[in-house]
Amino acid sequence: MDFGRLIAAMVTPFDANLQIDWDQTGKLIDYLIEEQANDSLVICGTTGESPTLTEEEKLQLFAFAVKHANGRCKIIAGTGSNDTAHSIHLSREAEKLGVDALLLVAPYYNRPSQEGLYQHYKAVAEAVTIPCILYNVPGRTGININVDTTIRLSHIPNIVATKDCADLDQLTQIVNGAAEGFRVYSGEDNMTLPVLSIGAYGIVSVASHVIGKDMKNMINCYLQGNVREAAQIHAKLHPIFKGLFECPHRVPNPTAVKHALNVKGMQVGGLRLPLMNVTEEEGLFIASLFE
Repeated sequence: MDFGRLIAAMVTPFDANLQIDWDQTGKLIDYLIEEQANDSLVICGTTGESPTLTEEEKLQLFAFAVKHANGRCKIIAGTGSNDTAHSIHLSREAEKLGVDALLLVAPYYNRPSQEGLYQHYKAVAEAVTIPCILYNVPGRTGININVDTTIRLSHIPNIVATKDCADLDQLTQIVNGAAEGFRVYSGEDNMTLPVLSIGAYGIVSVASHVIGKDMKNMINCYLQGNVREAAQIHAKLHPIFKGLFECPHRVPNPTAVKHALNVKGMQVGGLRLPLMNVTEEEGLFIASLFE
């Protein structure tokens, strides 16, 4: 199954009472596919505020996205957690709803061993028949899925890719050592062009909510051999890549991108506690990125 080169980790739109805004969710899905050129969507990942979504809300979002996308892009469900049994349960339920694949974050907080990570992922993958994508984000989980563990997991038939936020050294080793057909995606927007150069397949992106069409153009230029033009686009987009994550006080994702969407007229609402909306200073900075 091809998930494409550009995958958006979709925010979850909320109404004034911080409940899921279904009308805006539909509009956002259309916008990400049609206007921002995303090939696939991750539903209920970190950017979707998964820690504060109930299981019922997650299942409703998976079902809604599958129905609304209607085959126009692949729908990837964020079903990972730090409880293997619950990850299996939610993954099975998501599979029943027709999602195309699962994104499985490394078990956070309890910080298992590398063997524990392997057994966790193996158990989830064997419990479903759809493709599974590893998600390595040490800055949030407190644990790194090491190169050897990722390569070992790549040989499990339905573990088909990784979204990895590690450095180029780790990604290079995975690209060169993983099973044939295993695809490596970066989870860092500013690494989109660099990771393509070492053989990674694409990006699972936050910035593609607002500059997805430009990112797709950059990717296509590189793949077509127009490296200089790709580099020029990267240079143009780099302040936005950095700004969405470093705006003045390093606000946690998805704070900045939700504000950016609201500024651009795609109303996605606020954030559930413990995340906070941007300050006036932060809001002005984010708006300035698009002037």
